[in-house]
Amino acid sequence: MPSTYTNLGTELMVTGEKSGQWGTITNTNWNILESISGGYVSQALSDGATLSLTKTDGGVSTLATKVWKLTGALTTSGTIVQVPDTVENWWIVHNASTNAQAVQVKTATGTGPTFSTTDKGHKILYSDGTNVVDVLADLSSITLKTQNQINFEDDTGGEYVAVKAPTGVSTYTIQLPATAPATNGLALTSTTAGVTAWSAAGISTGKAIAMAMIFG
Repeated sequence: MPSTYTNLGTELMVTGEKSGQWGTITNTNWNILESISGGYVSQALSDGATLSLTKTDGGVSTLATKVWKLTGALTTSGTIVQVPDTVENWWIVHNASTNAQAVQVKTATGTGPTFSTTDKGHKILYSDGTNVVDVLADLSSITLKTQNQINFEDDTGGEYVAVKAPTGVSTYTIQLPATAPATNGLALTSTTAGVTAWSAAGISTGKAIAMAMIFG
């Protein structure tokens, strides 16, 4: 009875066969397992096409590597990275492709998340054998410790507006309004419970001019 292979390519040898090859095959299997647990690979995308990842029996493949860096200058929409329906695994995926084109990661017949045209970041993804799921897409909350900040970058990247907590804050929540302001010139006001709303700024044009003259 010949050897068989797992969904990620490790070789399952049958007792009594592969005489004199067990050491080599075992070392290869260990290399595959190390790649599955923490390997890194740069994977070129097929522009506007479906890149079907497959296992390599008895060898390391992108499918069996933990961290993927997706590369390529994309000029067409519809680029997809496809994993087999039967594979159950998880990956850290970096969309390092250039140009404003979306990239989707999905199973052959199921669904999966999409990097938007401007998303050149990272995703933690897993496949349950049916669909690919974005782990961070439905987090209920995120806690940033020691005054770490959230950066909102501009459209070119590098410059940003940051929000962070003060030192020694008493815990409270700010709830944003449910809709955009109906007119220009409104201010964001809050109740003592931290519920905000759009309200008149409470200052006339004349007062604003006078304050500008006094304070510059």
